[in-house]
Amino acid sequence: MSLAPASSPGQRIRVIIADDSAVVRGLMRRWLEADPRIDLVCLCADGAQAVAEAAARKPDIMLLDVEMPKMDGLAALPELRRAAPDMRIIMASALTAKGANTTIRALSLGATDYIAKPEASGLSGAEAYRKELIEKIVALGVKRAPAVPGRAPRYSLRQPAPRHIGKPAALVIASSTGGPAALHAFLQPIVRRIDAPILIVQHMPATFTSFFAVKLGEQVGKPCREATDGHVLKNGDLLLAPGDFHMRIAKAANGNTIKLDKSEPVNFCRPAADPLFETAAAAWGNKVLAVVLTGMGSDGKNGAGRVVEAGGRVIVQDEASSVVWGMPGAVATAGYAEAVKPLTELSSLTLSMMNGDAA
Repeated sequence: MSLAPASSPGQRIRVIIADDSAVVRGLMRRWLEADPRIDLVCLCADGAQAVAEAAARKPDIMLLDVEMPKMDGLAALPELRRAAPDMRIIMASALTAKGANTTIRALSLGATDYIAKPEASGLSGAEAYRKELIEKIVALGVKRAPAVPGRAPRYSLRQPAPRHIGKPAALVIASSTGGPAALHAFLQPIVRRIDAPILIVQHMPATFTSFFAVKLGEQVGKPCREATDGHVLKNGDLLLAPGDFHMRIAKAANGNTIKLDKSEPVNFCRPAADPLFETAAAAWGNKVLAVVLTGMGSDGKNGAGRVVEAGGRVIVQDEASSVVWGMPGAVATAGYAEAVKPLTELSSLTLSMMNGDAA
């Protein structure tokens, strides 16, 4: 269903909804048309129509359902990437094992992000979904101002920690929106060359993280698994915080261990990066390297501050290579980052730091 003529993108975020449910399309239409920041240009009932409209209209964002006639969401994804390379795709996913597995596959095929459909059919579930959907559309659709040569960045870098601190004993990583692809690109070149434990917080629901851990391990060439409570950390560990649990580090007689808990969300997230970063700093002191990748919000900022206070090191992904420069930007503008780099350079720098080669 065409709602607006194809036109040059303006300041409003241009969105296409692709869903075979007339009820869902009607609900989305009401929500998006009520927001002055969003221009809903088209409603599509199947994947083939979504590809054709994306090619013609070149929107900023598409909300893409999985189960659709003629061409489902997974089949449409490669076509959509070719039809509108700059368009960002949000997958609408069910909070089920099947939905989680499909979503992880979609992210590996080029989807930018996902949104989990509400489990409850009542008003509260729908309202939370509406709020999250609008936040994601706005975050992903914001037009970035082009970089101006010679203009000073909006942040100041910390001076590197003294070289005598030696090799970090642990690498802790935080990511959110755009994180699955970023983690793959960041870790794949270096993960097999780092002996220390690598601990990751990626904002994801409980159903999703087990599938994502397996997929990430396959992508980077080193087994990754969800962390378990009480696990004694050892060199070579590649662990992902399980969805709906904070992952913390606890000291024990037999070494540093994983502590999982369901305490209150931090920065509206569980798992959140701050609890991991803060407890890693307490456990390893100045022998921690924290890396913050793409993501909405500011999770990781306070924890990065604790890492710095303990004498550890913090580096973040740059704005140009981030899907959303919320989390890394918050750390950088707070003055906690030693370096702000694109992913490829961030990988190389991380490996040098973890090997004790970067002062």
